[in-house]
Amino acid sequence: MAQFAIDKTDLRILHVVQAEGRLTNVELSERVSLSPSPCLRRLKQLESEGYIRGYAALLSPQALKLGLQAFIRVSIDKSVAAREDFAQAVGLWPQVLSCFALTGETDYLLHAFFPDMTAFSHFVLDVLLSHPGVRDAKSSFVLDELKNTTALPLEHLYAGMEAETETEARQA
Repeated sequence: MAQFAIDKTDLRILHVVQAEGRLTNVELSERVSLSPSPCLRRLKQLESEGYIRGYAALLSPQALKLGLQAFIRVSIDKSVAAREDFAQAVGLWPQVLSCFALTGETDYLLHAFFPDMTAFSHFVLDVLLSHPGVRDAKSSFVLDELKNTTALPLEHLYAGMEAETETEARQA
């Protein structure tokens, strides 16, 4: 991943694109103060280098009648086969939006959406706990969403560039 060094213009492109992925190239170039051709070239380079993984529409769970959001902590058998089987299975469960392997008492954390408690119960009892290798599952339900963003923080990259610029200025 990331074989070339990004600069402040690339960071501006990343900042704008992750907030507004549907901008046309002309709109993006205006937002980052760059002409359209170099802007498109930089955008394509950021995509090919893996800085941009893809583009997506963010759907409303409530509008789609997915009002029950849960975080499920899963403990599994410690064998390599159990981990591999679980990883393969979780990829097939559409209710699970993300799955993280963790340190500590819990092996995995699932983030999932369901239409209601009946659908959640079916998933936990008939799918998750029935999966070979799963030893335990504990759930927490979201009561209120205080923050939900897909935007990654980029400030630390700007700060690193400023430090490099200051060092180069002192050396000159």
